[in-house]
Amino acid sequence: MPAYQPQRLAALAVVALLLMWTDSRYGWAQPLRYGIGYVLAPAQQTALVPQLIGRWFGESATSRQQLLMENQQLQARNLVLELRSQRLAALETENIELRELLSASEQVDDRVLVASVIAVDPDPFSQQIVVNKGGEDGVFIGQPVLDAYGLLGQVIDVMPFSARVLMIADPNHAIPVQVNRNGVRAIAVGTGSLTELELIYVPATADIIPGDLLVSSGLGERYPRGYPVATVTAVENIPGQSFAKVLAEPSAQLDRSRHLLLVFRKGASRVPPETLWRRD
Repeated sequence: MPAYQPQRLAALAVVALLLMWTDSRYGWAQPLRYGIGYVLAPAQQTALVPQLIGRWFGESATSRQQLLMENQQLQARNLVLELRSQRLAALETENIELRELLSASEQVDDRVLVASVIAVDPDPFSQQIVVNKGGEDGVFIGQPVLDAYGLLGQVIDVMPFSARVLMIADPNHAIPVQVNRNGVRAIAVGTGSLTELELIYVPATADIIPGDLLVSSGLGERYPRGYPVATVTAVENIPGQSFAKVLAEPSAQLDRSRHLLLVFRKGASRVPPETLWRRD
């Protein structure tokens, strides 16, 4: 290295310092710096490309992961809301049923006990259900059972905390009824179908027409008098036959009611189930 270079560097440094001081004080080099910025801008942008690419990949990966997590959270929340919505719909239906049952209980003169259906007999030839009230609640064999719309059946077996109910649609069940319009008496028996009863031994000349409401007659002291049992749907007089074929639809919602009324009435008979009226 030549010996005079340190002196040149020192001189250049002094000149640079003077220029910087002058520029900072008077700003005469500002246009020059501004022009140089145009020349150096591409190089500066190029130098920033790796940093921008790395940041973009990082943000993209983070955003994708966050979106996946948010998507999973939203799906879980949506599932919970759907379950709650279904539960609310079920509660609303149950609330309506309970209000109808409360309205029905106000029309019953006797003391009643609300019970819930906890099981249904799977035997297709038997129409029986099990309720969550039993002997500890005072339930007894032969006790009438209602829902919000009419007579549903009677208790045939009692356990301490549950009871079995034979519904009026069971083929082994029968109930004395009368036409609400004119008082004509008949016997309604179950057909095994939850939507159909049959009146037996009805004279062909009996004054019964479709649409007639059948109510319990109170005969036999099994069921209280005057409760809706069924509505006549068809009357057929067969030539040569002494009895007409009369079909009726039960008033009680045998396949839908979940809350029932157990009726406690004074003087109710407590006959064992084997002595109940049966159609043989």
